[in-house]
Amino acid sequence: MRVLIAEDDSGTADFVAKTLGEKGHIVACADSGEEALRIGLAESFDVIVLDRMLPVLDGLEVLRRWRAQGLGTPVLLLTALGGIADRVAGLEAGADDYLVKPFAVAELLARLTALMRRPPINDATTRLEVGAITLDLLKREVRREGREVHLQPREFALLEQLMRHAGKVVTRTMFLENIWGFHFDPQTNIVESHLSRLRSKLNEGFASDPIETLRGIGYRMRAHG
Repeated sequence: MRVLIAEDDSGTADFVAKTLGEKGHIVACADSGEEALRIGLAESFDVIVLDRMLPVLDGLEVLRRWRAQGLGTPVLLLTALGGIADRVAGLEAGADDYLVKPFAVAELLARLTALMRRPPINDATTRLEVGAITLDLLKREVRREGREVHLQPREFALLEQLMRHAGKVVTRTMFLENIWGFHFDPQTNIVESHLSRLRSKLNEGFASDPIETLRGIGYRMRAHG
């Protein structure tokens, strides 16, 4: 696999790059956020290892800009900050996984392999349609009655979950596990705040809200959209 390592500590970057190279992987390195942003958009990678504390541009800002420009490559965030709030911030910015420093290279390799095992988008399910709402997984495009709705990556993922389960309840726990990778409750309003922004964008100019709130249970996408 092709791996981009964005890490300003040369010792860590060299060691990880050497280990990956010995296992047959092709590695590119960047030692600043600015360089990581440029290389990540200019070249194609299978997975990216991104340090949170990069010079010039912070790793979270690099990640946000990648996601805003449609980069869907899996990103593993390296951070010295292991608190729940810090992990939530990284996942909200668009990270697929995180690893707290110091870390064992064996665990890093295992996590990268796990990210690469995630199933690719099936050609038969690249477009979802519920009522007047369509979601194109390849173009990363959402439309309601033909009007384009611009969503951030997490908002897009929330809508995808709801549309895949149209007419059925999607619980808060399901969102946390499937979108943020949490198998515990972070005790924040992360789901509610993202759903609020999704609804605001999806319903602008329309009289009805296709997302139904079932208090204490979860959320459901109405089939009429």
